[in-house]
Parts: sequence; C-alpha cells; structure tokens
Amino acid sequence: MATPQRPLSPHLQVYRWQIQMVTSILHRATGIFLAVGSLIIAAGLLSLANGPEAWNCFSSHAGAWYGRVFLLGWTWAFAYHLLNGIRHMVQDAGYGFSIPAFVRSSWASVIGSLLLTVLVWAVVYSRGGLA
Repeated sequence: MATPQRPLSPHLQVYRWQIQMVTSILHRATGIFLAVGSLIIAAGLLSLANGPEAWNCFSSHAGAWYGRVFLLGWTWAFAYHLLNGIRHMVQDAGYGFSIPAFVRSSWASVIGSLLLTVLVWAVVYSRGGLA
C-alpha cells in the first residue's frame, strides 16, 4: 500500500516573506554574531593587557578593511538586537500585538538600528577614531 507524499509542515517556500519573519530570523542571527564578536572583543582586551606589541597587532587588524567591516557589522548587530529586544519587552508587557502595530514596530527596529549605527560611526569618525 503506497502512502501519499505530503509535506510534514509548511516551510519558507509556502509563506510569503514578511517583516515579522525577517526580524525574528535577524534577532537570532545577530545574537550569534554578537556572541562571536564578543570573543573577538575579549581577544582585543587580552592583547591590550599583554603589552604594546600584541595591541599593535590586534589594532592593525581592526583598522584594516576587514576589521572595519566587522566592527561596522558588529555595531549594527548590537543596535538591532538592542532595539528588537526592547520591542520584545514591550510586547511581553502586553502592548503592540495588533498586526499594524507589530509591523510598525518591526520596521522601527530595523530602521532605528541603521540610524543608530550611522550615528555611532559618525561620532567615531568626527572624533578622529580609527585613524
């Protein structure tokens, strides 16, 4: 007796992408990226404690193009994870569950994180950082 082939549960090919899906996935991905980035930041602090030679090695990598791209991405991940976490805490308090409010707060966390990242890096460069 043959059994019909049917999916066990719906998956991403079934659903149309929505901002709620994107923010959920991004929150998990930025959490992982922040954890890895924290290890690199800890390595930087250890190199600072180990003297000028170790710090110069670390800072030369941080100042290279790939180090700057990493720091820019880590800054955005931090800003996004922070703002989206605040959004989740507001929802845990029982607010913002209507679909329009949910979509609005999702977009606010994405756009707000981009603006916050630009603001942080504008301050860094205006004060002569990463020179």
